[in-house]
Amino acid sequence: MLVIIDYQAGNLTSVVRSFRALGAEGEVTADPAVVARATRVVFPGVGAAGRAMAILRKLGLDQALQEALGRGVPILGICLGAQIILAHSEENDTPCLGLLPGRTRAFPRLPELKIPHMGWNSVRFLRPHPVFNGLPQAAEYYFVHSYYPAPAEQAMVLGVTEHGMEFPSALGWRNLVATQFHPEKSGRYGLKILENFLGWDGSHAE
Repeated sequence: MLVIIDYQAGNLTSVVRSFRALGAEGEVTADPAVVARATRVVFPGVGAAGRAMAILRKLGLDQALQEALGRGVPILGICLGAQIILAHSEENDTPCLGLLPGRTRAFPRLPELKIPHMGWNSVRFLRPHPVFNGLPQAAEYYFVHSYYPAPAEQAMVLGVTEHGMEFPSALGWRNLVATQFHPEKSGRYGLKILENFLGWDGSHAE
């Protein structure tokens, strides 16, 4: 069962529509008991880290996500869902889920750097992963964010993007993969990522 977590962090319609286009009906839920039965989990989101974590804790979804990771359930984090999987976010000085070690950092405030980073940009994939198979290096994906994930271990960074500086834009560890960009808003290459995720068993090909 494909479960899409709803924690009041953005419109989930485009995520549901994209999976539906691939023939997968995702169940949108805020119920930890439903997450406990999931065979794969999508953790999307836009918005502020502080509010998102408060809602996740109130609903018990923080523990549900930690348990899903421990069970080996394939998990896909998107945008805010790629940031608050780390231990801490500079946004609102927020303790986060800690599914991966590391911090989510703010882009530096520089005159030449437009914040938020918004629009289409490329990802340079550093190492192979089943969820990113079949993607050309020239492909572009849709971004909108002012913070970026910085895991503690470089081996967890699967892809990087340039926006005034190079930042991690795709992460992976064990049965967890995450993108700072929005695959559900990234056309055919974004759909390819979602299709790959649907076929992924949670193992990491080195």
